[in-house]
Amino acid sequence: MKKDKFFFFGFGQTAKYFVNNLKQSKKKFIFDATNTKKTNFKTFGKKKFKSFKFKDNFFDKKLIEKLNQADYILISIPPKKKRDLVLKSFGKILKKSKFKKIIYLSATSVYGNHNGKWVNENSKLKGRTRFGLGRKIVEDTWIKFSKLNNLNINILRVSGIYSKENNVLKKISKSNIYVKEKKYFSRIRIEDLAQIIKKMFYSKRNFLVLNASDDRPATNIEVANFAAKLLKIKSLQPMSISNFKNKMIKEFYKDSKKVSNKKMKNKLNIKLRYPTYKEGLRNIFNNTR
Repeated sequence: MKKDKFFFFGFGQTAKYFVNNLKQSKKKFIFDATNTKKTNFKTFGKKKFKSFKFKDNFFDKKLIEKLNQADYILISIPPKKKRDLVLKSFGKILKKSKFKKIIYLSATSVYGNHNGKWVNENSKLKGRTRFGLGRKIVEDTWIKFSKLNNLNINILRVSGIYSKENNVLKKISKSNIYVKEKKYFSRIRIEDLAQIIKKMFYSKRNFLVLNASDDRPATNIEVANFAAKLLKIKSLQPMSISNFKNKMIKEFYKDSKKVSNKKMKNKLNIKLRYPTYKEGLRNIFNNTR
């Protein structure tokens, strides 16, 4: 049986959970990836792969052969100075490649601030933060590249990812501080993101732009209180955004919106394992004590 060939630009949490999802579904596949340090052979989940150095303008030329052989390409490297490093270095190669599908992982920060109102894939992209503006510009570049060359490039706008490794329970247990300003956000548990990516790759639908979010957007306050209740923390300390020293936190809390996942669920026929933050956090709480 022919094995599907994947190439991952970036091999972080999302790509790793995606590989685990492929293994669980009994898919026959092989993969290669990139890293920013050096080219070497690695093993993940008993699967051997080659990880090629790719940093800024430098890349190991030997990865070109693997890229040309790939059926499916996942790009999770964020923009740098409002430019996409993959498209900059490999645009000419991708034009001639015979891949089946590319998924570029964008972010719902492209929508910017909608003052807590609902947004969907047709909403105006008002991203003005450092994160949102960069993603918006790069999305536009990929879409133009796709149309110009008739290449099957798909965009997944990912909401705030949480996982067993990184979640509000850990943050609240270390510090019982929460942001007191009421802001609406959408989230996605990493296992659900992995299944969305798989469904998108194997879907017969092409050139998709979809949101990856769960069913229930919620405020930062609502989620913090739920986490505190699980942890039996009786009182949380509110702190104003202006008092945080971390610039990334200040940027993040400039936006407030509820992200619709209706199109994603309809186009990919997805049933989320963790449809809201409550199921997701309760599962983490029950399995990490």
